[in-house]
Amino acid sequence: MKSIFDQASEAAALLSSKTSLRPRVGIILGSGLGEFANSVENATVVPYASIPHFPQSTVEGHHGRMVLGTVGGVAVAVMQGRVHAYEGYAMDEVTFPVRVLGLFGVRQLVVTNAAGGINRSYSPGSVVAIRDHINLTGTNAALGRNEARFGVLPNTGLRFFDMTVAYAPRLRDLAVREAAAQGWTMQSGVYLAVLGPSYETPAEIRAFHALGADLVGMSTVHEVIVARHMGLEVLGLSLVTNPAAGVTDEPLNHLEVMEVGVRAAKTFETLLTALVPQIANLNGGASPST
Repeated sequence: MKSIFDQASEAAALLSSKTSLRPRVGIILGSGLGEFANSVENATVVPYASIPHFPQSTVEGHHGRMVLGTVGGVAVAVMQGRVHAYEGYAMDEVTFPVRVLGLFGVRQLVVTNAAGGINRSYSPGSVVAIRDHINLTGTNAALGRNEARFGVLPNTGLRFFDMTVAYAPRLRDLAVREAAAQGWTMQSGVYLAVLGPSYETPAEIRAFHALGADLVGMSTVHEVIVARHMGLEVLGLSLVTNPAAGVTDEPLNHLEVMEVGVRAAKTFETLLTALVPQIANLNGGASPST
């Protein structure tokens, strides 16, 4: 059986064969946020099913396509949907796409998700910059044999690696400043991940609040762990789709998540469209074809 590294290398080679673009910026779109991919220009769309070894999305709102193109003249690789452990995937499958993006040349990764708001100052439709996370999924994506070849930058791919700065402050600062320039305030918060797929109980939300969590969701943290193992910089953005369980008396449902995503689509698209060139400038102004 081929190693995960060899499988990811084959998948990255397939993407390279589909386009002359060599994106340095990657974006993972969460529940309800997939419409941003439709704004990518000069797009080459690659269904996950045609990428070797790539896991397939099964959740409504996750289209299951890799969109390669440009945003503001900058080459990007946009994942229109992700997979989750609650779909039955192992952690090395959940994080496989991030491995592929890193081998494809991505160095800055924007991870987005739909989240429940634990912090009562967040209202549905708010976009929050993730400053740190708490992993309560019961596992870690870096378990198993260490594959040092995944370290795409010097001193990365280590067995034991630092997570002190899981989310890059300079990328978060860019996002906060851009939101202000667009006339709204972006707060930052701590994202707590659970395994799902059931929503949390009110007692659990009270416990998470006591731990210092502002947001709760069922994704993202393992992608970030793997990204940091590889040496990628990460910007995390959560769309608050609903108050978490017990914050109000309303029951939770996935349809609400999708509806809030649709309403917030324009704000989210405007933000990301402005952010991508600024992130690219941190790469030294890489052109779309390099």
